[in-house]
Amino acid sequence: MKKRYLSTGNEACGEGAIRAGCRFYAGYPITPQNELIAYMSRRMEEVNGIFIQSESELSAINMVFGAAAAGVRAMTSSSSPGISLKQEGISYLAACELPAVIVNVMRGGPGLGNIAPSQSDYFQAVKGGGHGDYRLIVLAPATIQEMFDFTYESFALADKYRIPVMILADGMLGQMMEPLEFDEDIQPSGIVEKPWVMTGAKARPGGSIKSLFLKGDSLEQHNEALQEKYRNITNNEKRSETYKAAGADIIIVSYGTIYRIACSCVDKLRQNGIKAGAFRPITLWPFPSEEIKSTAKKNTQILVVEMSAGQMVEDVRLAIQDDERIKFLGRMGGGIPSEEEIVKEVNRLVGECRRGDPCVLS
Repeated sequence: MKKRYLSTGNEACGEGAIRAGCRFYAGYPITPQNELIAYMSRRMEEVNGIFIQSESELSAINMVFGAAAAGVRAMTSSSSPGISLKQEGISYLAACELPAVIVNVMRGGPGLGNIAPSQSDYFQAVKGGGHGDYRLIVLAPATIQEMFDFTYESFALADKYRIPVMILADGMLGQMMEPLEFDEDIQPSGIVEKPWVMTGAKARPGGSIKSLFLKGDSLEQHNEALQEKYRNITNNEKRSETYKAAGADIIIVSYGTIYRIACSCVDKLRQNGIKAGAFRPITLWPFPSEEIKSTAKKNTQILVVEMSAGQMVEDVRLAIQDDERIKFLGRMGGGIPSEEEIVKEVNRLVGECRRGDPCVLS
């Protein structure tokens, strides 16, 4: 039976993990994701799981490494500077093909920054913030419901591909409250056999989980196998959505919380006679390049809006390969682009087009 709750994003994320079968959590406090740690400290005890408030972010990610190697569904969370400290451990998780879930509730940066919402960790998440040629599946929720749903799904994805999965949200989504609905009887999904787990070797040959390859071209072969897996993920796991994008003259591209603002802008712009639409990447990696390219037809203008100096916009440019029609609007250091700012920028771009600048509007 489905029930509705009023929940913060942080708490919804925690409950999604519990319902997915997460039974090990290690983390270190940092705003704006502290409610997630507090929630897991209570819920893990209720489900006979293990909760550890570690002595540091480095300790937390390596504890998750150990739990994942033992076959347990494991998770850690932090906010921007804390995720930076976890990067070496994340690289090791990816190299050893260990499934785990990492939650980043982003705050303003660089450095210690502030505790306001931001999206300036995009590069770190999708380009690989640690060393080596590795990838993470990166999911970007936009609602409290998706904080639950995406976290729940991320454990199945992690197990399916033996890969770390990151939930990339911002401080606003972590702290805000909305209705959350899920089936009280929901069970973990995507449970798979894990013959590789480290459970001891008393009656069988011993196994190993390692990222050290010193003989011949063994490391290159390992990397080739990883890249083949990443190609498989790219072919099968890209996600995106659109809002009134069919036939639009200008498309606002955004993710996470900003997509919600973008959709509101689309409605206001259409009321004023501008054929606007919105496009949202849900998987930031693998990035839905073909999907955005097919949505943004030859003459469609594109405005990328982010809470950063411009990071996702680079992937949009790579996908579209036409810089002339791609514009950017960003706020940094915890600034949030407002509906008024976005509408004003769209009106400015439309005005340029109508004056004969190099773009086309119907």
